[in-house]
Amino acid sequence: MQILKKISLVILVIGYLIAGANHFIHPQGYVNIIPAYLPAPHLLNYLAGSFEILFSILLIRPKTRKVASWGIILMLLAFLPVHIDMLVHAPLKIGSIMVTPVIAWMRLMLQPVLILWAWWHSKS
Repeated sequence: MQILKKISLVILVIGYLIAGANHFIHPQGYVNIIPAYLPAPHLLNYLAGSFEILFSILLIRPKTRKVASWGIILMLLAFLPVHIDMLVHAPLKIGSIMVTPVIAWMRLMLQPVLILWAWWHSKS
């Protein structure tokens, strides 16, 4: 089980590093899915990317892993309005990707899985 958890941690770190960097590489795709009722979408996008990168780095060290895990959980909860808004407005096009209602549902249902994954790593 310990090796599985280490592999899972490496995947989580790399995943959030890539996801965070992507907010800076392809910002418009993220800005386009931020609900209109939220202010400063560009700032929110860069904050989200920065926190994803920060939390991925904090996951590496055991001393900061719990804080990083809970930060990821809170961040994923904060992203819920985006996923719900995508579902409400599906189908919609984000760049070259067409988000159908099925894809929007899958993205929304992935959130609890990602939350549980981060929570698992909050445990020593």
